[in-house]
Amino acid sequence: MSSAQSPTADADRSSARIVAGLGTRSIVLVGMPGAGKTSIGRRLATLLGIPFVDADHEIEAAAGMAITDIFEVHGEAAFRDGERRVIQRLLGEGPQVLATGGGAFMNADTRAEIARAGISVWLRADLDTLMQRVRRRNHRPLLARDDAEDVMRRLLAEREPVFALTDIQVPSRDAPHETVVAALADAVATHLSALEHRQEFPE
Repeated sequence: MSSAQSPTADADRSSARIVAGLGTRSIVLVGMPGAGKTSIGRRLATLLGIPFVDADHEIEAAAGMAITDIFEVHGEAAFRDGERRVIQRLLGEGPQVLATGGGAFMNADTRAEIARAGISVWLRADLDTLMQRVRRRNHRPLLARDDAEDVMRRLLAEREPVFALTDIQVPSRDAPHETVVAALADAVATHLSALEHRQEFPE
């Protein structure tokens, strides 16, 4: 059967090219709570055949407590410092698909580490989509309050200009997960190809 008749073989080759292009770098997903970093990230990792890691889970394991408890007991500043150290460690274990917490990319040191050892991807979703998703689960400490929509709107205004510094932006919309994953994989492949071209033909 030819490659034109075998979509699975074509997908496997495309995934292999992406992984080869990554080298030791990780694909780092950033975005607001509810953007789909975990659900999309798991599927992307499966497609590429590399590990998926959720930074929030790693932080909880390192601290021995839930993120909501870390916020309550130690405060957000301590949480962000621990988050930075955990992400730095995880980036040394690539390649992998790494889902980060909603505020992780706001830390300049974390952004620098991601730029050094990863390809950053902003999963971009609008306010209505985010609120529909986060209302299904209220475990996020910054949003576990009556004025959650106002908080989300404020966080969007603060964070979106920084998220725009990512290497790649992919819409996270109400579509089948496979559709978003395919668009993300295509965007990563295009970005890696452009990086390779610049290395071969520097200006």
